[in-house]
Amino acid sequence: MATFLYRLARFSYRRRRLVALLWVGLLVLFGVGAATLSGPTTSDFSMPGTESQRTIDILEKRMPQVSADAANARVVFAAPEGGTLTGGANRAAVQQVIGKLKTAPQVANVVDPYQARAVSPDGRIAYAQVTYRVTAIDVTEEARDALKEAAEPGRAAGLTVEMGGPATEGMPEQSATEVIGLVVAAVVLVITFGSLIAAGLPLLNAILGVGIAMAGITAATGLVDMSSTTPTLALMLGLAVAIDYALFIVSRYRHELREGRDGEEAAGRAVGTAGSAVVFAGLTVIIALVGLAVVNIPILTEMGVAAGFAVAVAVLIALSLLPALLGFAGNRVLGGRIPGLRGGDGGAKGPMGERWARFVVRRPLPVLLLAVVGMGVVAAPALDLRLGLPGDEIKPSHTTQRKAYDLLSEGFGPGFNGPLMVVVDGRNAQAAAQRFAGRIQGLGDVAAVTPPTVNPAGDTAVLTVVPKSGPSDKATEDLVERIRDLPSIGGANALVTGSTAMGIDVSAKLSAALLPYLAVVVGLAFVLLMLVFRSIVVPLKATLGFLLSVAATFGAVVAVFQWGWLADVLGVDQTGPIISIMPIFLIGVVFGLAMDYQVFLVTRMREEYVHGAAPKEAVVTGFRHGARVVTAAAVIMIAVFAGFVTAGESMIKMMGFALAAGVAFDAFVVRMMIVPAVMALLGRAAWWLPSWLDRILPDVDVEGEKLRLLLGDETAGTPDRREPQPAGRN
Repeated sequence: MATFLYRLARFSYRRRRLVALLWVGLLVLFGVGAATLSGPTTSDFSMPGTESQRTIDILEKRMPQVSADAANARVVFAAPEGGTLTGGANRAAVQQVIGKLKTAPQVANVVDPYQARAVSPDGRIAYAQVTYRVTAIDVTEEARDALKEAAEPGRAAGLTVEMGGPATEGMPEQSATEVIGLVVAAVVLVITFGSLIAAGLPLLNAILGVGIAMAGITAATGLVDMSSTTPTLALMLGLAVAIDYALFIVSRYRHELREGRDGEEAAGRAVGTAGSAVVFAGLTVIIALVGLAVVNIPILTEMGVAAGFAVAVAVLIALSLLPALLGFAGNRVLGGRIPGLRGGDGGAKGPMGERWARFVVRRPLPVLLLAVVGMGVVAAPALDLRLGLPGDEIKPSHTTQRKAYDLLSEGFGPGFNGPLMVVVDGRNAQAAAQRFAGRIQGLGDVAAVTPPTVNPAGDTAVLTVVPKSGPSDKATEDLVERIRDLPSIGGANALVTGSTAMGIDVSAKLSAALLPYLAVVVGLAFVLLMLVFRSIVVPLKATLGFLLSVAATFGAVVAVFQWGWLADVLGVDQTGPIISIMPIFLIGVVFGLAMDYQVFLVTRMREEYVHGAAPKEAVVTGFRHGARVVTAAAVIMIAVFAGFVTAGESMIKMMGFALAAGVAFDAFVVRMMIVPAVMALLGRAAWWLPSWLDRILPDVDVEGEKLRLLLGDETAGTPDRREPQPAGRN
């Protein structure tokens, strides 16, 4: 591995113009694909294997006119305080809006609120249900614009007119959140290297890599249905890892230049050593992301594959384009220094990372206990974790979707925002549906049950059940379960679907898939790390540390987004259940990123140990060379993720916060405190590997020992004599 990467980097350095031209050509090619092939994204969920999805499939075959998966919108009207909508000019204005809605593009049906008795008891609030002929992903911008324009006569008459539902959701606009991350990354890189040229290379490398990845993902939206949040999450991850991977290689390149090597040789050695760590760190992230496919939920598979693609591009561009950019920069990466910045030189006392490592290895047990207990306290709120698929109720308060939700709750009760669709499946469905309606009405937490609609064959009937509680309330979840538990009537069964039931099914399926997913991802990554470190204990410690990071992250997410701590500071308008796909996606991403820091930091310790350093001194030397860069990488990644906390989309906001918290816990507590403490306590036992297993495992040579032998390096197989050896080594 190290030898191959060494040769690849030297080739890229020598043929830098050709390599740079090839990557720019790829960027142009993918850009053309994005411009010509891109299609709309969707916020819909498809859940194969769930009762909700099976029920939708039944309706599509037997009652296609119901359009269970068709896009819909709710248009909510409210009269001014003291007024009503039941007569006069206000009623005329509502009818005018209804008339415009009926002629809007792609609209199949509009339910008049006066005919459907969809007017609140006080006459002040009413709503119209708009059903489209297409699914939400196929609603055109023209249709959405017409929906908005239809409200104008009502607003001109002094009414409040707001809209919610899937049909109102357009493609999310990209904000400047990624720019915030780039600015912070630039500042951190300048501080880390003390050089504008050295700081600029990782940024340029990352921008080109992310550009290619995002263009490829955008082009793919024209070929497959893709969630509206998938490109943003891929951008978030791709940008963070691309900067980090380039940072590690540039740091090692500068180290090799200071050793007196020429630029081509320095680039080869930097990619041969740090690049090997990049490959295995990237593979671990990709395994964690693509492993989301085992859950068999399309949106998670899309997110995992798209983000994995962005990470793969980041790895490839770091190994090939970055050496070419180093060729253009040459020795200038050591120049252009900024006065007052040491760029990694710790002065007479040595680097901060080395001083911290010596402190930890002298007092490993107190440091370990402090870190574990502290993380346990932060993780405590995770015991109250509640999952769901919140809808318009967690939209920002200024959006029309949230205003429509609040108006409906005020006029009719929160359950009207999430009605349940109950499908009676069986012979003589009409009689069975009427009996089911009576039973459902007596279950409690039911505000209304509509009369059944029956298909011509008489084997399927549809009831609409309106709960008293909101769509994401625990009481509504309990009601769905009680309806599903009702015994059959004359061979007919009651099935529940709709967005609320779909959210409940998603949560249940994700909970059931969590352990198999953990087994697949952690198992594969454990084997990968065992190959890298030639140890059983180090991968085990890495996995346990990751689980601690995830628990603490869940605790922080629950405290903020479910309990409301710091909600005002972070711009969280409404607390509620945690989005159900977040935990399993977070586990995949945080595991991959946690292994990044594990590989980058511990690989250098392994390298020093293999070259003859004592275990504790290997920890100190690994921190001397790696702690500053790992810290900078973590700060950059936290900044990139934290920038997305300002996003308007609730899922992106929650993901950005969770990923930033996860990286912070893992990098600064697990890797900087727990890892050196455990390594110091274990000593040589940390690197133990049974001889029979050592013979079976292939030698991937991440630490570059074979490369040193190939190059005739006089330090191969011996302690590194270029660093002063302090007294008291053990």
